[in-house]
Amino acid sequence: MNQTESSGAVTPAEWDQLREAATAAMRRAYAPYSKFPVGAAALTEDGRLVSGCNVENAAYGVVLCAECTLIGELHMTGGGRLRAFYCVGGDGGVLMPCGRCRQLLFEHRGRDMELMTVSGIRTMDQVLPDAFGPDDLTQY
Repeated sequence: MNQTESSGAVTPAEWDQLREAATAAMRRAYAPYSKFPVGAAALTEDGRLVSGCNVENAAYGVVLCAECTLIGELHMTGGGRLRAFYCVGGDGGVLMPCGRCRQLLFEHRGRDMELMTVSGIRTMDQVLPDAFGPDDLTQY
């Protein structure tokens, strides 16, 4: 994907690119405790591809999900908003983000962000309806 702006529906070729990038990220996961590697990849609205993998810790509660490291890369490479997202587990199958990560993705999504889910392609609003977000904090 080039660095130019990308708009419109996510193409089948872009979904393939995301699956491949998520799988490559999964292969770099640090999962010595659960033995459950996870990789994630996303396209930004300006055409960049960002990815992340899970990074475990002996204190399980401080594990970084793949989505967390993906959002870190998003900000390290210029920020912006996510346009499309894909997550895979060790067998290469699609994974749904956990609740914490759905919130993280919600806060960094573009207006029409789509996710590959176990049920097919969904919008962020379908995955996390009536979500609490930054706009809710402006009224206080």
